[in-house]
Amino acid sequence: MASSFAGRWDLTVGSGDAAFPSWLELTEGATGWSGRLVGVVGSARPIPHIEVSGSRLSFSLPPQYEGFPGDMAFEADLVGDTLQGTTNSKDGGSLPWVGVRQPEATPGEPVWGEPIELIGCGMAGWVARWPQMQNNWSNVDGALQNSAVGTDLISEASFGDFQLLAEYSYPKGSNSGIYLRGRYEFQVLDDYGSEPSVGGSGGIYGFLTPRVNAIRPFGERNTLELTLVGRTVSAKLNGKTLYENDEIPGITGGALDSREGEPGPILIQGDHGPVTYHRLRVTPRVG
Repeated sequence: MASSFAGRWDLTVGSGDAAFPSWLELTEGATGWSGRLVGVVGSARPIPHIEVSGSRLSFSLPPQYEGFPGDMAFEADLVGDTLQGTTNSKDGGSLPWVGVRQPEATPGEPVWGEPIELIGCGMAGWVARWPQMQNNWSNVDGALQNSAVGTDLISEASFGDFQLLAEYSYPKGSNSGIYLRGRYEFQVLDDYGSEPSVGGSGGIYGFLTPRVNAIRPFGERNTLELTLVGRTVSAKLNGKTLYENDEIPGITGGALDSREGEPGPILIQGDHGPVTYHRLRVTPRVG
């Protein structure tokens, strides 16, 4: 029974409009269990201690950016092929959570359709992620420009597997990101000249470190060519290879949802700083 817990799980924590996505990986080894978790925000981090007894799972870990006063504690039962349990909330209460197994990638060689330009006239085709937050996005000479920290933008169109051509620039010290299907963040960051890292330019935040840091100095335009098939990513930034059929293990903190088997939108991050997306062109898979 214990080995049934092993694998990757897409989690939904809470209920209703207050629910948020999370992700869990559990591995059974010769000396016991290990794992890692992605919370509502932040990156994947190791779980220091995991207990499995029959159909019961429990673990706890320190908060990262969640703002908890103490450890985050999770308990669950394996019910069929789902995890059903509870975790503590920041106010000392309890939240339900459910985990389903991460789906397999779509097999076969993709057939690509016609390219779709996501930036058109005005703000057509885009909605604010947080309507209650300041919206500093506007269409300036055919580019989506975020002038200051504010809401993210989400494309009205959703995609399964796709190819993405993105051109972007930003001022000194800024930070943004492109969430693929609204779940996997491709990091956009002013860190020209730094060593490549999991949180640096071109990183799939919290999971994948690019082969090189190919970002240009602030103020210059960058060109990203990326292909996402299932969770397998290939990408070039400014002509230099970052990834070549590399697997993304799971969702990034801040994802829209954890339904990894479904299509999702393009999300461009505006809550960290100014940025300009000069072009966003998606070529969807049609077969």
